[in-house]
Amino acid sequence: MKAVQNKRAVIIGIFIFIGIGILLTAVLTLGGKKKPFKKTITLNAVFNDVNGLQNGNNIWFAGMKIGTVKRIAFTDNAQVKVEMSIDETVKHYLKQDAMVKIGSDGLIGNRIMLIYGGTRQSAEIEPGDFLRTEKPVNSAQMMNTLEESNQNLSVITDNLKSVSNKMAEGKGTVGQLLTNDTLANQLKATAATLRFASENLNLLTLNLAKFTNKMQQNGTLANDVVTDTVLFSRLKEASLQIQEASVNARSLTDNLNDVSYKLRDSSNLAGVVFQDQETADNLRATVENLQAGTKKFDENMEALKHNFLFRGYFRKKAKREQQEQEKAQARAGSSDGR
Repeated sequence: MKAVQNKRAVIIGIFIFIGIGILLTAVLTLGGKKKPFKKTITLNAVFNDVNGLQNGNNIWFAGMKIGTVKRIAFTDNAQVKVEMSIDETVKHYLKQDAMVKIGSDGLIGNRIMLIYGGTRQSAEIEPGDFLRTEKPVNSAQMMNTLEESNQNLSVITDNLKSVSNKMAEGKGTVGQLLTNDTLANQLKATAATLRFASENLNLLTLNLAKFTNKMQQNGTLANDVVTDTVLFSRLKEASLQIQEASVNARSLTDNLNDVSYKLRDSSNLAGVVFQDQETADNLRATVENLQAGTKKFDENMEALKHNFLFRGYFRKKAKREQQEQEKAQARAGSSDGR
């Protein structure tokens, strides 16, 4: 009997021990890797609003859990001080210029604290340091913002619907463009004109480029005009001469006009000759008589050449002229020989 009781006591003790082990395992598991047996350091942060943060909420850095919220309390100036218990093994990863903010696991999940930032040049964090904070996102404000955005989106949708209806009805410039073939054809013609003008502009640009290239080529007229000062002076002189010739031509034209006027005026000899037919006929007869007299004078001179009284004189004159001609030919030949 006594042996049975002892055996029952051992079994009960075993079950109790197993139960205690299961309880400890459950506590450690539900603790979410809080690692109570590891060394930690305390960091601080001050917020105006912790937005529902509670003791025991997790702290994350670079996507890994590194600690929990240890204590939350008010300060003298009505702000909230949050003490954070951080795993000592990640101390050298945290810098004094790092920042901390309050977030959540999801849109409406548990609150968490996120440590981020920090530069390599900054010093390592020390226990008791205060981290810079970022204003937490308020869920209510987020929902209000989403609601306002939804209302704005609804207004935009209504406006787009109204615009599309007007376009479908052919109202406005865009509506007429979509429904009026005449306006569309005019726009096409305008586009074609603009394209043609653009092509002409491109052609003009190419021609100007070719011209400037020729101006830079040595030996061309354009280059000489631009670079040769002597040629430019000559062109300038030629231009002045053309201007002077133009002035002379204008003066000559004025003189011709004056002569023409005088020829039309019967008060002078030239005008009488050109205007009075009888005077012109008398002048023509006088000229004919002079020509006839000249011919008869030539005949008389020819007759004197054959007269024995003047024959010797004309022979000597002809011989003298021949000698002078021969001398001139001889001088010409000697100059060519040189």
